[in-house]
Amino acid sequence: MLQRLLAERVSIRDLPTILEGIQEACGGAARAIPAILAHVRARLARQISDSHTGAGGYIPLVTLSAEWETEFGEAQVGPPEDRQLAMAPSRLQEFMQKLRAVFEAAASAGEVPVLLTSGGIRSHVRAIVERIRPTTPVLAQAEIHPRARIRTVGTI
Repeated sequence: MLQRLLAERVSIRDLPTILEGIQEACGGAARAIPAILAHVRARLARQISDSHTGAGGYIPLVTLSAEWETEFGEAQVGPPEDRQLAMAPSRLQEFMQKLRAVFEAAASAGEVPVLLTSGGIRSHVRAIVERIRPTTPVLAQAEIHPRARIRTVGTI
């Protein structure tokens, strides 16, 4: 769990919260690692939000459109504890092209945004984004602290 958090550049200094999150997510029963990780990241929402707050005091966001959210959600196959993404390569290429264009436009405006998606598809989207933009954070909606100021700078 700690290795996965560190791989996504999430600080593990708040070890008590991480351990509490793992315990809560497991609840005495074995659960899949991605589900436990999602719960721990939601528990670290304040810390994650603070780490992505820019100089303007807000988190610059690029959001996924409803079309892409639905497409990623429907492209998941397999049992709930071990979902895999089965999307046509042509659609993945189209997604990556749109991602590049939106992030380049945001960068030219002086923003360093994060990609915001729903929790159910975050790990799959992150796996794709990591290949072409390894330093781009991909956050689930539950990982944005309720008091964090946000600003949408683009949509894919």
